[in-house]
Amino acid sequence: MPAAAPAAKYLLDANALIALCWPHHQHHKSMHVWFGRNAAQGWATCALTQAALVRISLQPAFAAAQSISFQDAAQLLAHNTAHPAHHLLALNFGSDAVAQLCTGGIWGHRQITDAWLLTTAVTHGCKLLTFDQGIGALLATQQERERSIALLTA
Repeated sequence: MPAAAPAAKYLLDANALIALCWPHHQHHKSMHVWFGRNAAQGWATCALTQAALVRISLQPAFAAAQSISFQDAAQLLAHNTAHPAHHLLALNFGSDAVAQLCTGGIWGHRQITDAWLLTTAVTHGCKLLTFDQGIGALLATQQERERSIALLTA
C-alpha cells in the first residue's frame, strides 16, 4: 500500500495564493521564493481562499490590461492546485470554534475571514501563511502566534 500523502504544513491565505498565481502581484517574487523552499512540506487552500483568488482575478482593475473569464480564473486555480503537495482543507467547524480559537478577540467585520482562515489552519494542524501582520491580533499570546501563523515579508 502506498504511503499516505503528508498533511499540509501551511494554509495559504488569499493574498499569498493570489501572489503565487499572478506574476504582476507585488509579492509574487517573494511568494515564489517561499514556495520553492517550502511547498514540498505540504501546502493548502480552502474554499475561502480559492473563491478569493477567482473573485480578485475577475476584477478588471486587478487583471490590468487583460480581462479574464471565470473559466480562465478557474483554470489558473486548477493549474496551481494540481501541485502534488497541495491539500484542500475543509471548513468543517462553526462560529463557536472560531470564537474559542481567537483568544485575542474579534473586534470588527474585517477580521471575520481572517478568523475563519486561522481556525481552518489550526483545525487541520497547520499554520496560516500570510503577508498580513494584523492577523496576529486574533491570538492573545506570542506563543500562539508562533505556533499558528507563518508571516511572510515582502
